[in-house]
Amino acid sequence: MNEFSTDAPDDVDSLSIQEPRLWRDERWTACVIKNEDDDGWAVSMTLHGESEPALVGPWTMGRDKKNPKPLDAPAFHTLVKTASEVLRRHEQQLHAQLNKEVAIGSGSERIRVKLRIVPDEEYPYALLSAYDEFGQPLGEARVSPSFKLSAASAAAWIDSGYTARPR
Repeated sequence: MNEFSTDAPDDVDSLSIQEPRLWRDERWTACVIKNEDDDGWAVSMTLHGESEPALVGPWTMGRDKKNPKPLDAPAFHTLVKTASEVLRRHEQQLHAQLNKEVAIGSGSERIRVKLRIVPDEEYPYALLSAYDEFGQPLGEARVSPSFKLSAASAAAWIDSGYTARPR
């Protein structure tokens, strides 16, 4: 997509680049690129070692209204902060998709049932586990990754004595 390589060099001293259209530090590369859809410019932020940018967004035109505004330290630091936040939100979303929890009962009878999906490419599965109010394990079962954890499905598994394989 762009003419600049984002591969991290082996020499740490050569990591730092501060050019008008390319900035690189020890973790991130910012690259200002021509927007293919119109006359504008875009900036991409790529974490070293990743093949795809974490963030791509519009970039400001320069004073001549033809070329992009050059990258500078404040802009680079803002882009790093924004791209880091995008990655953090993505990780939180993925964690939420792969980990569910419901609580059954109340007080000393409260049981937390957790579902953790393991997205293995060949053999995905999920683990269903139950814990008492002190965090002590009560039971565990391997289930399909498509298992729907709900208060009803958790209660049925608890009522079975954690022996039945929930569906």
